[in-house]
Amino acid sequence: MISRRERIWRAIGPGLLFSGAAVGVSHLVQSTRAGAMFGLALFGVIILINLLKYPAFRFGIDYSHATRKSLLHGYRELGLWAPILFLVVIAPIAPIVLAATSATTAGILTALGGPVLSIAALASLVLGSATVVLIFGGYPWLDRINRVLLAFLIVSTLAATALVLPRIEWGTVFDTSWAVDPLALLFIVALAGFMPNPVDASVTVSLWTLEAEKDVAATDQSSLGETRSAFAASYTLTTILALCFCIMGAGVMHNDTIEPASGAADFAAQVIDLYRSTLGPQAAMLAAIAALLVMATTVIAATDAYARMFAAGYDDFGKTEDPGRFKRAYRLFLLIEVGLAIAVLFLLLSDFSVFIDLVTSASFLIAPVVALLNHLVVTRCAMPDNARPAPWIRALSIAAIGTMTAIAAMYLILRAG
Repeated sequence: MISRRERIWRAIGPGLLFSGAAVGVSHLVQSTRAGAMFGLALFGVIILINLLKYPAFRFGIDYSHATRKSLLHGYRELGLWAPILFLVVIAPIAPIVLAATSATTAGILTALGGPVLSIAALASLVLGSATVVLIFGGYPWLDRINRVLLAFLIVSTLAATALVLPRIEWGTVFDTSWAVDPLALLFIVALAGFMPNPVDASVTVSLWTLEAEKDVAATDQSSLGETRSAFAASYTLTTILALCFCIMGAGVMHNDTIEPASGAADFAAQVIDLYRSTLGPQAAMLAAIAALLVMATTVIAATDAYARMFAAGYDDFGKTEDPGRFKRAYRLFLLIEVGLAIAVLFLLLSDFSVFIDLVTSASFLIAPVVALLNHLVVTRCAMPDNARPAPWIRALSIAAIGTMTAIAAMYLILRAG
Protein backbone atom coordinates (compact mmCIF):
# COMPACT_ATOMS: atom_id res chain seq x y z
CA MET A 1 0.00 0.00 0.00
CA ILE A 2 1.42 3.37 -1.00
CA SER A 3 0.47 6.73 0.50
CA ARG A 4 -1.98 9.09 -1.16
CA ARG A 5 0.84 11.61 -1.57
CA GLU A 6 2.98 9.12 -3.49
CA ARG A 7 0.01 8.17 -5.67
CA ILE A 8 -0.61 11.84 -6.51
CA TRP A 9 3.07 12.35 -7.40
CA ARG A 10 2.90 9.33 -9.68
CA ALA A 11 -0.13 10.86 -11.42
CA ILE A 12 1.55 14.26 -11.72
CA GLY A 13 4.90 12.91 -12.98
CA PRO A 14 4.07 12.51 -16.71
CA GLY A 15 2.38 15.92 -16.79
CA LEU A 16 5.38 17.62 -15.20
CA LEU A 17 7.70 15.91 -17.67
CA PHE A 18 5.42 17.25 -20.40
CA SER A 19 5.76 20.76 -18.92
CA GLY A 20 9.52 20.43 -18.55
CA ALA A 21 9.88 19.39 -22.18
CA ALA A 22 7.60 22.24 -23.31
CA VAL A 23 9.61 24.98 -21.59
CA GLY A 24 12.42 24.33 -24.07
CA VAL A 25 12.17 25.48 -27.67
CA SER A 26 8.48 26.45 -27.66
CA HIS A 27 8.69 28.71 -24.60
CA LEU A 28 12.25 30.00 -24.18
CA VAL A 29 12.68 30.51 -27.92
CA GLN A 30 9.43 30.75 -29.87
CA SER A 31 7.16 32.40 -27.29
CA THR A 32 9.87 34.95 -26.50
CA ARG A 33 10.35 35.67 -30.22
CA ALA A 34 6.57 36.04 -30.63
CA GLY A 35 6.51 38.73 -27.95
CA ALA A 36 9.64 40.42 -29.25
CA MET A 37 8.42 40.64 -32.85
CA PHE A 38 4.68 41.20 -32.39
CA GLY A 39 4.18 42.45 -28.84
CA LEU A 40 1.04 40.81 -27.47
CA ALA A 41 -0.57 40.46 -30.91
CA LEU A 42 -0.07 36.66 -30.83
CA PHE A 43 -1.25 36.28 -27.22
CA GLY A 44 -4.62 34.89 -28.32
CA VAL A 45 -2.95 32.73 -30.97
CA ILE A 46 -0.85 31.01 -28.28
CA ILE A 47 -3.98 30.31 -26.22
CA LEU A 48 -5.80 28.94 -29.28
CA ILE A 49 -2.90 26.68 -30.27
CA ASN A 50 -2.76 25.18 -26.78
CA LEU A 51 -6.53 24.68 -26.74
CA LEU A 52 -6.59 22.95 -30.14
CA LYS A 53 -3.77 20.57 -29.24
CA TYR A 54 -5.15 19.57 -25.84
CA PRO A 55 -7.42 16.71 -27.02
CA ALA A 56 -4.60 14.88 -28.82
CA PHE A 57 -2.46 14.90 -25.67
CA ARG A 58 -5.35 14.05 -23.33
CA PHE A 59 -6.30 11.06 -25.46
CA GLY A 60 -2.83 9.61 -24.84
CA ILE A 61 -3.49 9.80 -21.09
CA ASP A 62 -7.00 8.33 -21.44
CA TYR A 63 -6.01 5.35 -23.56
CA SER A 64 -2.88 4.36 -21.64
CA HIS A 65 -4.59 4.63 -18.25
CA ALA A 66 -7.69 2.70 -19.33
CA THR A 67 -5.92 -0.12 -21.18
CA ARG A 68 -2.44 -0.14 -19.57
CA LYS A 69 -1.07 0.00 -23.10
CA SER A 70 0.57 2.77 -25.10
CA LEU A 71 -0.95 4.72 -27.96
CA LEU A 72 1.30 2.74 -30.30
CA HIS A 73 -0.66 -0.37 -29.35
CA GLY A 74 -3.85 1.52 -30.10
CA TYR A 75 -2.47 2.44 -33.52
CA ARG A 76 -1.74 -1.25 -34.10
CA GLU A 77 -5.36 -2.06 -33.24
CA LEU A 78 -6.49 0.36 -35.95
CA GLY A 79 -4.46 -1.64 -38.45
CA LEU A 80 -0.83 -2.27 -39.28
CA TRP A 81 -0.83 0.85 -41.47
CA ALA A 82 -1.32 3.19 -38.47
CA PRO A 83 1.86 2.51 -36.43
CA ILE A 84 3.89 2.24 -39.64
CA LEU A 85 2.54 5.63 -40.80
CA PHE A 86 3.31 7.19 -37.41
CA LEU A 87 6.85 5.85 -37.19
CA VAL A 88 7.60 6.75 -40.82
CA VAL A 89 6.55 10.40 -40.38
CA ILE A 90 8.34 10.68 -37.02
CA ALA A 91 11.63 9.07 -38.10
CA PRO A 92 12.99 12.06 -40.08
CA ILE A 93 11.70 14.56 -37.51
CA ALA A 94 13.30 13.02 -34.40
CA PRO A 95 16.98 13.81 -35.13
CA ILE A 96 16.31 17.45 -36.06
CA VAL A 97 14.14 17.95 -32.95
CA LEU A 98 16.97 16.65 -30.77
CA ALA A 99 19.42 18.86 -32.65
CA ALA A 100 17.19 21.91 -32.05
CA THR A 101 16.75 21.31 -28.31
CA SER A 102 20.44 20.55 -27.75
CA ALA A 103 21.49 23.63 -29.77
CA THR A 104 19.24 25.81 -27.60
CA THR A 105 20.82 24.31 -24.48
CA ALA A 106 24.30 24.88 -25.90
CA GLY A 107 23.35 28.50 -26.66
CA ILE A 108 22.38 29.15 -23.04
CA LEU A 109 25.54 27.42 -21.82
CA THR A 110 27.66 29.59 -24.12
CA ALA A 111 25.84 32.76 -23.01
CA LEU A 112 26.61 31.88 -19.39
CA GLY A 113 30.19 30.66 -19.69
CA GLY A 114 31.52 32.11 -22.92
CA PRO A 115 32.27 30.49 -26.29
CA VAL A 116 34.52 27.58 -25.30
CA LEU A 117 33.37 25.33 -28.18
CA SER A 118 31.22 25.75 -31.26
CA ILE A 119 27.46 25.41 -30.74
CA ALA A 120 27.45 22.14 -32.70
CA ALA A 121 30.26 20.63 -30.63
CA LEU A 122 28.76 21.79 -27.33
CA ALA A 123 25.31 20.52 -28.33
CA SER A 124 26.87 17.15 -29.16
CA LEU A 125 28.31 16.97 -25.64
CA VAL A 126 24.86 17.80 -24.24
CA LEU A 127 23.34 14.93 -26.23
CA GLY A 128 26.10 12.59 -25.09
CA SER A 129 25.46 13.51 -21.45
CA ALA A 130 21.72 12.94 -21.91
CA THR A 131 22.45 9.50 -23.31
CA VAL A 132 24.56 8.58 -20.28
CA VAL A 133 21.83 9.75 -17.87
CA LEU A 134 19.17 7.69 -19.67
CA ILE A 135 21.25 4.54 -19.97
CA PHE A 136 22.26 4.51 -16.31
CA GLY A 137 19.40 6.37 -14.62
CA GLY A 138 16.32 5.96 -16.80
CA TYR A 139 12.85 7.33 -16.07
CA PRO A 140 13.25 7.70 -12.24
CA TRP A 141 16.20 10.09 -12.63
CA LEU A 142 14.40 12.02 -15.34
CA ASP A 143 11.29 12.43 -13.16
CA ARG A 144 13.18 13.60 -10.05
CA ILE A 145 15.51 16.00 -11.87
CA ASN A 146 12.60 17.60 -13.72
CA ARG A 147 10.53 18.30 -10.58
CA VAL A 148 13.22 20.34 -8.85
CA LEU A 149 14.46 22.35 -11.83
CA LEU A 150 11.02 23.11 -13.23
CA ALA A 151 9.81 24.43 -9.86
CA PHE A 152 12.63 27.00 -9.67
CA LEU A 153 12.15 28.18 -13.25
CA ILE A 154 8.39 28.56 -12.74
CA VAL A 155 8.87 30.80 -9.69
CA SER A 156 11.51 33.00 -11.36
CA THR A 157 9.51 33.28 -14.60
CA LEU A 158 6.30 34.27 -12.81
CA ALA A 159 8.23 36.88 -10.80
CA ALA A 160 9.91 38.31 -13.90
CA THR A 161 6.58 38.43 -15.74
CA ALA A 162 4.91 40.31 -12.90
CA LEU A 163 7.70 42.90 -12.87
CA VAL A 164 7.60 43.45 -16.63
CA LEU A 165 3.83 44.11 -16.79
CA PRO A 166 4.15 47.92 -16.38
CA ARG A 167 6.27 48.06 -19.56
CA ILE A 168 3.71 46.32 -21.76
CA GLU A 169 2.08 48.14 -24.68
CA TRP A 170 -1.36 46.65 -24.14
CA GLY A 171 -2.68 48.05 -27.40
CA THR A 172 -0.70 45.42 -29.32
CA VAL A 173 -3.19 42.79 -28.10
CA PHE A 174 -5.65 44.11 -30.68
CA ASP A 175 -3.15 44.31 -33.54
CA THR A 176 -4.30 41.92 -36.30
CA SER A 177 -1.97 43.08 -39.06
CA TRP A 178 -0.17 39.72 -38.80
CA ALA A 179 -3.24 38.03 -40.34
CA VAL A 180 -2.44 39.49 -43.79
CA ASP A 181 1.35 39.24 -43.56
CA PRO A 182 2.68 36.03 -45.22
CA LEU A 183 5.92 36.10 -43.21
CA ALA A 184 3.97 36.47 -39.96
CA LEU A 185 1.71 33.55 -40.93
CA LEU A 186 4.76 31.39 -41.64
CA PHE A 187 6.12 32.27 -38.20
CA ILE A 188 2.81 31.34 -36.58
CA VAL A 189 3.11 27.84 -38.07
CA ALA A 190 6.63 27.64 -36.64
CA LEU A 191 5.28 28.87 -33.30
CA ALA A 192 2.51 26.26 -33.36
CA GLY A 193 4.81 23.35 -34.18
CA PHE A 194 6.24 22.95 -30.67
CA MET A 195 3.49 24.82 -28.81
CA PRO A 196 3.34 23.53 -26.14
CA ASN A 197 4.94 20.32 -27.49
CA PRO A 198 4.89 18.48 -30.81
CA VAL A 199 1.66 16.45 -31.11
CA ASP A 200 3.68 13.24 -31.39
CA ALA A 201 4.57 13.81 -27.72
CA SER A 202 1.11 12.37 -26.98
CA VAL A 203 2.63 8.93 -27.59
CA THR A 204 5.44 9.78 -25.18
CA VAL A 205 2.95 10.92 -22.54
CA SER A 206 1.16 7.58 -22.85
CA LEU A 207 4.48 5.74 -22.43
CA TRP A 208 5.45 7.90 -19.43
CA THR A 209 2.04 7.21 -17.88
CA LEU A 210 2.67 3.47 -18.14
CA GLU A 211 6.20 3.87 -16.76
CA ALA A 212 4.95 5.89 -13.78
CA GLU A 213 2.48 3.13 -12.82
CA LYS A 214 4.84 0.24 -13.54
CA ASP A 215 5.19 -2.33 -10.73
CA VAL A 216 2.34 -0.68 -8.80
CA ALA A 217 -0.52 -2.83 -7.53
CA ALA A 218 -3.90 -2.17 -9.17
CA THR A 219 -5.31 -0.95 -5.84
CA ASP A 220 -2.55 1.66 -5.55
CA GLN A 221 -2.78 3.05 -9.07
CA SER A 222 -4.15 6.52 -9.67
CA SER A 223 -7.75 6.77 -10.80
CA LEU A 224 -8.57 8.02 -14.29
CA GLY A 225 -10.03 11.18 -12.76
CA GLU A 226 -6.84 11.86 -10.78
CA THR A 227 -4.68 11.27 -13.85
CA ARG A 228 -6.81 13.54 -16.03
CA SER A 229 -6.85 16.29 -13.41
CA ALA A 230 -3.09 16.07 -12.90
CA PHE A 231 -2.43 16.36 -16.61
CA ALA A 232 -4.95 19.20 -17.04
CA ALA A 233 -3.20 21.12 -14.25
CA SER A 234 0.23 20.58 -15.83
CA TYR A 235 -1.12 21.56 -19.25
CA THR A 236 -2.65 24.75 -17.87
CA LEU A 237 0.65 25.59 -16.17
CA THR A 238 2.47 24.97 -19.45
CA THR A 239 0.13 27.36 -21.28
CA ILE A 240 0.55 30.05 -18.62
CA LEU A 241 4.34 29.78 -18.88
CA ALA A 242 4.14 30.21 -22.67
CA LEU A 243 2.15 33.40 -22.15
CA CYS A 244 4.69 34.57 -19.56
CA PHE A 245 7.57 34.27 -22.01
CA CYS A 246 5.51 36.10 -24.63
CA ILE A 247 4.85 38.89 -22.12
CA MET A 248 8.55 39.13 -21.22
CA GLY A 249 9.51 39.27 -24.88
CA ALA A 250 6.91 41.98 -25.48
CA GLY A 251 7.73 44.03 -22.38
CA VAL A 252 11.51 44.04 -22.74
CA MET A 253 12.46 43.34 -26.37
CA HIS A 254 9.45 44.65 -28.33
CA ASN A 255 9.09 47.72 -26.13
CA ASP A 256 12.79 48.57 -26.61
CA THR A 257 12.73 47.55 -30.31
CA ILE A 258 15.32 44.81 -29.75
CA GLU A 259 15.34 42.40 -32.69
CA PRO A 260 15.72 38.70 -31.77
CA ALA A 261 19.25 37.52 -32.56
CA SER A 262 19.71 34.78 -35.15
CA GLY A 263 22.56 33.00 -33.34
CA ALA A 264 21.88 30.45 -30.59
CA ALA A 265 24.25 32.01 -28.04
CA ASP A 266 23.22 35.59 -28.87
CA PHE A 267 19.52 34.78 -28.55
CA ALA A 268 20.14 32.92 -25.28
CA ALA A 269 21.91 36.03 -23.97
CA GLN A 270 18.83 38.07 -24.87
CA VAL A 271 16.61 35.65 -22.91
CA ILE A 272 18.92 35.95 -19.89
CA ASP A 273 18.69 39.75 -20.23
CA LEU A 274 14.90 39.45 -19.86
CA TYR A 275 15.46 38.18 -16.32
CA ARG A 276 18.33 40.59 -15.64
CA SER A 277 16.31 43.67 -16.57
CA THR A 278 13.45 42.66 -14.29
CA LEU A 279 14.96 40.68 -11.39
CA GLY A 280 18.47 42.14 -11.22
CA PRO A 281 21.81 40.49 -12.04
CA GLN A 282 21.98 37.98 -9.17
CA ALA A 283 18.45 36.64 -9.52
CA ALA A 284 18.91 36.67 -13.30
CA MET A 285 21.97 34.45 -12.99
CA LEU A 286 20.00 31.96 -10.89
CA ALA A 287 17.12 32.05 -13.37
CA ALA A 288 19.53 31.58 -16.27
CA ILE A 289 21.10 28.57 -14.57
CA ALA A 290 17.62 27.17 -13.96
CA ALA A 291 16.75 27.77 -17.62
CA LEU A 292 19.94 25.96 -18.65
CA LEU A 293 19.17 23.00 -16.40
CA VAL A 294 15.53 22.84 -17.51
CA MET A 295 16.72 22.91 -21.13
CA ALA A 296 19.05 20.05 -20.26
CA THR A 297 16.05 18.22 -18.83
CA THR A 298 14.18 18.97 -22.06
CA VAL A 299 16.99 17.37 -24.05
CA ILE A 300 16.93 14.31 -21.78
CA ALA A 301 13.12 14.09 -22.01
CA ALA A 302 13.09 14.44 -25.81
CA THR A 303 15.92 11.93 -26.22
CA ASP A 304 14.08 9.47 -23.99
CA ALA A 305 10.81 10.15 -25.81
CA TYR A 306 11.95 9.22 -29.29
CA ALA A 307 14.01 6.23 -28.18
CA ARG A 308 11.04 5.00 -26.13
CA MET A 309 8.66 5.49 -29.09
CA PHE A 310 10.72 3.48 -31.54
CA ALA A 311 11.60 0.81 -28.98
CA ALA A 312 7.92 0.42 -28.06
CA GLY A 313 7.01 0.16 -31.74
CA TYR A 314 9.71 -2.45 -32.31
CA ASP A 315 8.64 -4.36 -29.20
CA ASP A 316 4.97 -4.26 -30.23
CA PHE A 317 5.74 -5.68 -33.67
CA GLY A 318 7.67 -8.58 -32.13
CA LYS A 319 5.99 -11.81 -31.13
CA THR A 320 8.43 -12.90 -28.39
CA GLU A 321 7.94 -12.68 -24.63
CA ASP A 322 11.58 -11.70 -24.02
CA PRO A 323 11.46 -9.18 -21.12
CA GLY A 324 14.80 -7.66 -22.14
CA ARG A 325 13.73 -6.98 -25.73
CA PHE A 326 12.44 -3.46 -25.02
CA LYS A 327 15.51 -2.41 -23.03
CA ARG A 328 17.91 -3.58 -25.73
CA ALA A 329 15.85 -1.86 -28.44
CA TYR A 330 15.64 1.31 -26.33
CA ARG A 331 19.42 1.58 -26.00
CA LEU A 332 19.95 0.82 -29.69
CA PHE A 333 17.48 3.49 -30.85
CA LEU A 334 18.93 5.89 -28.28
CA LEU A 335 22.39 5.62 -29.84
CA ILE A 336 21.04 5.79 -33.41
CA GLU A 337 18.95 8.93 -32.88
CA VAL A 338 21.70 10.74 -30.97
CA GLY A 339 24.20 9.89 -33.72
CA LEU A 340 21.84 11.25 -36.37
CA ALA A 341 21.14 14.38 -34.31
CA ILE A 342 24.87 15.09 -34.01
CA ALA A 343 25.18 14.72 -37.79
CA VAL A 344 22.34 17.24 -38.23
CA LEU A 345 24.10 19.70 -35.90
CA PHE A 346 27.28 19.72 -37.95
CA LEU A 347 25.61 19.62 -41.36
CA LEU A 348 22.53 21.85 -41.06
CA LEU A 349 23.00 24.26 -38.14
CA SER A 350 24.10 27.61 -39.55
CA ASP A 351 21.37 30.18 -38.80
CA PHE A 352 19.76 29.26 -35.45
CA SER A 353 16.42 31.05 -35.96
CA VAL A 354 15.95 29.68 -39.48
CA PHE A 355 16.84 26.18 -38.27
CA ILE A 356 14.38 26.35 -35.35
CA ASP A 357 11.58 27.60 -37.63
CA LEU A 358 12.29 24.77 -40.07
CA VAL A 359 12.16 22.13 -37.33
CA THR A 360 9.02 23.44 -35.66
CA SER A 361 7.19 23.98 -38.96
CA ALA A 362 7.99 20.43 -40.09
CA SER A 363 6.66 19.18 -36.76
CA PHE A 364 3.40 21.07 -37.26
CA LEU A 365 2.85 19.58 -40.72
CA ILE A 366 2.54 16.09 -39.23
CA ALA A 367 0.38 17.26 -36.30
CA PRO A 368 -3.01 16.67 -38.03
CA VAL A 369 -1.98 13.10 -38.90
CA VAL A 370 -1.07 12.23 -35.30
CA ALA A 371 -4.14 14.03 -33.91
CA LEU A 372 -6.39 12.02 -36.26
CA LEU A 373 -4.77 8.73 -35.21
CA ASN A 374 -5.30 9.60 -31.54
CA HIS A 375 -8.94 10.50 -32.18
CA LEU A 376 -9.53 7.18 -33.94
CA VAL A 377 -7.89 5.25 -31.10
CA VAL A 378 -10.15 6.60 -28.35
CA THR A 379 -13.32 6.38 -30.46
CA ARG A 380 -12.80 3.02 -32.21
CA CYS A 381 -10.36 0.88 -30.23
CA ALA A 382 -11.30 -1.38 -27.33
CA MET A 383 -11.38 0.50 -24.02
CA PRO A 384 -13.92 0.90 -21.18
CA ASP A 385 -16.83 3.16 -22.10
CA ASN A 386 -16.35 5.27 -18.97
CA ALA A 387 -12.80 6.06 -20.12
CA ARG A 388 -13.84 7.33 -23.54
CA PRO A 389 -13.72 11.11 -23.97
CA ALA A 390 -16.85 13.18 -23.46
CA PRO A 391 -18.70 14.59 -26.50
CA TRP A 392 -17.31 18.11 -25.95
CA ILE A 393 -13.68 17.05 -26.18
CA ARG A 394 -14.39 14.82 -29.18
CA ALA A 395 -15.98 17.81 -30.91
CA LEU A 396 -12.96 19.94 -29.99
CA SER A 397 -10.69 17.22 -31.38
CA ILE A 398 -12.49 17.18 -34.73
CA ALA A 399 -12.39 20.98 -34.92
CA ALA A 400 -8.67 20.93 -34.06
CA ILE A 401 -7.86 18.35 -36.75
CA GLY A 402 -9.71 20.41 -39.35
CA THR A 403 -8.07 23.67 -38.25
CA MET A 404 -4.55 22.21 -38.16
CA THR A 405 -5.05 20.64 -41.59
CA ALA A 406 -6.16 23.98 -43.03
CA ILE A 407 -3.19 25.80 -41.46
CA ALA A 408 -0.77 23.16 -42.76
CA ALA A 409 -2.24 23.56 -46.26
CA MET A 410 -1.90 27.35 -45.97
CA TYR A 411 1.75 26.93 -44.97
CA LEU A 412 2.51 24.74 -47.99
CA ILE A 413 0.75 27.19 -50.32
CA LEU A 414 2.70 30.15 -48.91
CA ARG A 415 5.96 28.24 -49.20
CA ALA A 416 5.18 27.22 -52.76
CA GLY A 417 4.35 30.81 -53.67
